[in-house]
Amino acid sequence: MSRSGFSALAAFSALLALAVVMLGAYVRLSDAGLGCPDWPGCYGRIGAPSSAQAIEEANAAYPQRPVETDKAWKEMVHRYLAGTLGLLVLAIAGLAWMNRSRRGIKVGLPTLTLGLVIFQALLGMWTVTLLVNPSIVTSHLIGGLATLALLWWIALREGRYWLAPAKPEMLGLRPWAWGGLLLLAGQIFLGGWTSTNYAALACSEFPTCYGGQWWPPTDFAAGFTLWRELGVNYEFGVLDSAARTAIHLTHRVGAALVLLYIGVLTLVVMRRGKGTAYRAVGAAMGLLLLIQLSLGIGNVLGNLPLPVAVAHNGGAALLLLSLLTLIHLLHPITLAENHDRGTFP
Repeated sequence: MSRSGFSALAAFSALLALAVVMLGAYVRLSDAGLGCPDWPGCYGRIGAPSSAQAIEEANAAYPQRPVETDKAWKEMVHRYLAGTLGLLVLAIAGLAWMNRSRRGIKVGLPTLTLGLVIFQALLGMWTVTLLVNPSIVTSHLIGGLATLALLWWIALREGRYWLAPAKPEMLGLRPWAWGGLLLLAGQIFLGGWTSTNYAALACSEFPTCYGGQWWPPTDFAAGFTLWRELGVNYEFGVLDSAARTAIHLTHRVGAALVLLYIGVLTLVVMRRGKGTAYRAVGAAMGLLLLIQLSLGIGNVLGNLPLPVAVAHNGGAALLLLSLLTLIHLLHPITLAENHDRGTFP
């Protein structure tokens, strides 16, 4: 396999990871996270029970969780896709290690990605066995996006895609781009925490929260208790209104900071990067930023419509990829790194 083929495999895996992340959001937002009460099967089967006899047997085995076939299939399709992604990541890591002696073939990130995918499988299991504990579900979401980011980075670096000229005025933006990545990562955590604690509709108005109030009663201590007792079913949430409001308002403040920071960064990139790939990436970042803002407002005003909520998750993932692409451009590959463009066996 050529280096370009290896990069294409990583890019395809990143595309599948994006699909897995969005499907996971769809499963979570349609309240199907416990559609299968066991793991890795579903009611003791490789697929969701569909026939009358299978449903009757499943209900007898799991009386506490009667079969809802549509929810069970949503969960199982997500597991099938996640399993396929795991096999692809295993292949990427294997190819990297097979060629570790060749100059320019990196094994660190493929190995890290494989380890992360294995941990993701454990988080998927714990999501079910620990009854959608918010800390576990949020970690599962972040792990999925981290997997996506690592695969995209591998594809960019191994494929040498879209490398722009090393303009000094652009390279000075490196720390600002990394700062934007950290800020976006924090906001993604807040978004996951908002969703998994069912706080997305804690504020039903925009720009105010509810009842015309900008800052109604809040309970940040309860809202940001990161680990809660085991054995509790967290489906549909357990927090009171004040705690959910605290989470929601924090997410809004985070959104404003991301909008301001990445918005300014986008404008600077577009102004300094005229005639290069920088400008195109900056334009993509700006467009995705505006779409994310619109989707977030739409979730509040539309009472969390499922397509908009899922798209909001996808928009966060794409914004993350656009920022990673900018960082890739700001770290040009040297001639020494680009020397070996050999083939994989």
